[in-house]
Order: sequence, then C-alpha cells, then structure tokens
Amino acid sequence: PQNLANTAWAFAKAEVPHPALFEKVADRIVALDHLRTFKSQEISNVAWAYAKMEVTHPPLFEGLADHIAALDHLDAFDPQELANTVWAFAKAEVSHPPLFEKVADHIAALDHLDAFNPQGLANTVWAF
Repeated sequence: PQNLANTAWAFAKAEVPHPALFEKVADRIVALDHLRTFKSQEISNVAWAYAKMEVTHPPLFEGLADHIAALDHLDAFDPQELANTVWAFAKAEVSHPPLFEKVADHIAALDHLDAFNPQGLANTVWAF
C-alpha cells in the first residue's frame, strides 16, 4: 500500500499529470479485497493526490470513504490526515455523509483542538 500511496502523492506533489498512471494505481487499490493494510497517512495521501490532480475515480473515493466510515475509531488519524482527507473529498466533490459524520463526531469528541494547526482546521471546516 505504501508504494501505491507514495507514487500517487509524489506525482501530485510534483504536479505531474499522468492520467494512465493515476488510473492504474486507483484500479489496483480498488481491486484489493480490503484497505486494512493501509495506514491512515496512506489513505489520506491517496485521497489528497487524486483531489489535487483533479483525477476522478468514483470507485476509489467510495472505497476509501467506506473504509474510513467503517472503522471503530479514527484515533490512528492525526489532525493533518483528517484535514487532508475531508479536504480531498470536498475538493473532488465526492459526497459521502457517513465519512463526514464519522470525522465530525471524532473531532467533536476531542478534548481540545490544539493539535490542529490553523490551516488544517480551516481546511476541515471548509470541507464541511
């Protein structure tokens, strides 16, 4: 999973469009039976990369969102990963109410928001 996430992230970070590569990576991720082996950063990076590059792949976003929404908790996600993930879904104009509800409930349950930097907090609020 890390190699797939890193590849998508690197091309997006460098702003190098390559539709065939993004399609191939997304298809590979979707073909996996589960996303359990993906770390929170990898999930966040994949979502961010596809949104940043404006690559549309509904099955990929649906799979990522379904996986996150089904998690028992989001403790593995740091504030930046949460912010990047919901930003990516909003930027890609992908509606997934269970994902956003899960993230909102998680953030609302935090004792404080000190771990969010101002930009991450702004991106999170913007996404909603």
